[in-house]
Amino acid sequence: MKQLIQILLPLISMTLFSQVDKIEPPFWWEGMTHSELELMVHGTDIAQYDVSFSDGIKIISAKKMENPNYQFITIDTKNVKAGTYTLNFSKGNKVVFNKPYEFKQRRANSASRKGFDSSDIIYLLMPDRFANGNPNIDSTDDTAEKANREHPSGRHGGDIQGIINHLDYLEELGVTSIWSTPLLEDNEPRYSYHTYAQSDYYKIDPRFGSNEDYKRLATEMHKRDMKLIMDYVTNHWGSKHWMILDLPTKDWIHMWNEGKNGFQRSNYRMTTQFDSNASKADAEACMDGWFDTTMPDINQSNPLALNYMIQNAIWWIEYADLDGLRVDTYSYNDKDGISKWTKAIMDEYPNFNITGEVWMHDQAQMAYWQKDSKIGAIDGYNSYLPTVMDFTLHDAFSVMFNEDEQGWDKGMVRAYENFANDFLYPDINNILVFVANHDTMRFNELYQNDLKKYQMAMTMIATIRGIPQVYYGDEIGMMGDKNTKGDGDIRRDFPGGWEGDDHNAFDASGRNETENAYFDITKKLFNWRKNKEVIHFGKTIHFVPYDNVYVYFRYNETDKVMVVINNNPNAQTIGLKRFEEMIHNSKTGKEIISGTTISLENELTIEGKSSMIIELN
Repeated sequence: MKQLIQILLPLISMTLFSQVDKIEPPFWWEGMTHSELELMVHGTDIAQYDVSFSDGIKIISAKKMENPNYQFITIDTKNVKAGTYTLNFSKGNKVVFNKPYEFKQRRANSASRKGFDSSDIIYLLMPDRFANGNPNIDSTDDTAEKANREHPSGRHGGDIQGIINHLDYLEELGVTSIWSTPLLEDNEPRYSYHTYAQSDYYKIDPRFGSNEDYKRLATEMHKRDMKLIMDYVTNHWGSKHWMILDLPTKDWIHMWNEGKNGFQRSNYRMTTQFDSNASKADAEACMDGWFDTTMPDINQSNPLALNYMIQNAIWWIEYADLDGLRVDTYSYNDKDGISKWTKAIMDEYPNFNITGEVWMHDQAQMAYWQKDSKIGAIDGYNSYLPTVMDFTLHDAFSVMFNEDEQGWDKGMVRAYENFANDFLYPDINNILVFVANHDTMRFNELYQNDLKKYQMAMTMIATIRGIPQVYYGDEIGMMGDKNTKGDGDIRRDFPGGWEGDDHNAFDASGRNETENAYFDITKKLFNWRKNKEVIHFGKTIHFVPYDNVYVYFRYNETDKVMVVINNNPNAQTIGLKRFEEMIHNSKTGKEIISGTTISLENELTIEGKSSMIIELN
């Protein structure tokens, strides 16, 4: 009996005391530039144990927190080869239990992967509202909010399989990249479909699918030479995140003494990040204030929290074979912390791309946040962020096509003045250009489904400098009024994405006449753009608008494209001598939208509220 107890005791001990419920990252890869790996180990009273690897992996440090349920174990992975290793948890000289930890082999050329750039066209979709490919996961036992398609702010059931099912549609449209709003788990009891209040950073929300499904999406896209961009949230986590419910350290998030449960809303004044006159109190209220009550603000000045986020982003890039990141609320982060986060990722993947949401209304303020900005250099700051979003151009798109008469600052002058400030940006090709996204009014709502105005906007999006992004459904004329009906109205379900929908806009035979008209012009412009290097990386010369007609040229050493936007409701005849410096000896050109040959010798007549793209011969 005594012998039996001696045999069973270690086994019983291992079962009783194996308190590790999570190790994150859950696995890693050999040969990473990021050679120091910090394992977050969580389990009841896990801090009571000493740790070691039995396979020769060097432990640099093991940090025990004020919360005894955590250890942060830093290891040297420089010479670690792919395989499974053993992490031991000991008391005294006895190993009480152990856990396996795996290093995987990297994909060939993983480090040199090429991110999205200005040769791409990005399609922004909200997975919950795009298409339901697997109705069996609309609601799950382990998530709080259940599907309710009748509720505009409820979960509707769109998922990863729904995206995969319609990749052919996007390829036909001319899309080369997909930016999906976040897919990680959001276990808030309400309004969880947008997934910006994430509850597990290593887990796809089960109502969207699995981690494997996400990886399969990237694989299916890469078969079509399409790129996948992950929407990443660094500034805040969800209030139901398991680490928020059991904080490793008190300063993992920003806690405010005067607020309930540590909450104080951000003042949203992003200018305080660089305003030399700003008070410290206002700057802290922007950076450290919570974005919303369900979104605790992460403290990126805590090195453990920051490194956790760096490793998590790298893990997803490597695991899912991603081609880019879009970072939510970039300019609300601790500016030094987000700079370190961005640099660490770009150091690991030098040809990668990251775009940050810097929702500001002044070009100098937006340019501050782009990598190597001379404006940022004034106060010694470099964000290392390759791409920013052109919100001032979006502001112009939102009003200028309803301004029939040109004023000093109205009509097409808005676009001209926007591009006149391009000199502020260190890399003008790395600017994301768009007419709408998931947080703005629908373009077709603002312009009441005026196809001519949509065509003018898409002509510009397809021909100006930068990286074009289109919002799902705009290409079929979808509408939505954020101001009077809320966010749910600008995030309507894509028709045909659910079994039983009254029509299927994913297919030409299912689209009505209006939808096909929108789709056809978008398809023509985007597919033409695909192979036009002069548009992707060429230079721009533009001319001051007259009579609400804006003319600009994209050019390189071998090609030249003339774009004419007539925002005047009446037809306009323009003399071409004014553009002689760009037209030179070209006598004719091919107009892309109509497919006709255009004479460039004397005058050009263009219909009211219309656009032309002319390839010069």
